[in-house]
Amino acid sequence: MTTWAILLAAGRGARFGARKQFLEVAGTRVVDRSVHGAHDVVDAVVLVLPEGERWDGPPVHAVVVGGAERSDSVRAGLAAIPEDAEVIVVHDAARPLASRDLWRAVIEAVQAGADAAIPGVPVADTVKRVDAGRVVETIERRDLVAVQTPQAFRAAVLRRAHEAGGDATDDAGLVERAGGTVVVVPGEARNRKVTDRDDLVVLEAWLGTGVEG
Repeated sequence: MTTWAILLAAGRGARFGARKQFLEVAGTRVVDRSVHGAHDVVDAVVLVLPEGERWDGPPVHAVVVGGAERSDSVRAGLAAIPEDAEVIVVHDAARPLASRDLWRAVIEAVQAGADAAIPGVPVADTVKRVDAGRVVETIERRDLVAVQTPQAFRAAVLRRAHEAGGDATDDAGLVERAGGTVVVVPGEARNRKVTDRDDLVVLEAWLGTGVEG
């Protein structure tokens, strides 16, 4: 199956205070690590960047400008992928240590028949629902997972889910709403998303001990 990847690197970094995807970890930019990781597994990569950003990193098949919301950026990436693509993988470039094995796991799950495949890690902490500062419910964590990217999809299923519009924190959510079958593969603790500067410190430490995808 022809497999394409959409790498989302269009974040403006408002909360972080900088465009985190362009910061360096152990001497290499976060986004460059993600591009290299994708290239090792898929046939072609579409990179989604903020408006006005010039790409000067590893070669990719196409560079497009992202939108105001995450789903807008995914749709911009989809528009650059040919209709004959069979599997599309969506990945947050801010997760630079997703292993090649993890990429292969989600792709192979879709090739085996799933509409979508996502990595999930068990929730370790007790989770409570809170309203106005008061606990209203303790949620059973046994069946909960924290979801990561890369997420793989049958191309036609992902396109249909996005044609319906709307936004979601992950594309699997849109596929779920459309009635698609989403399976979970084991995620990775080291597949950490850079959300604050402490995450950069952790990634630096892992890379310093030879932990890489």
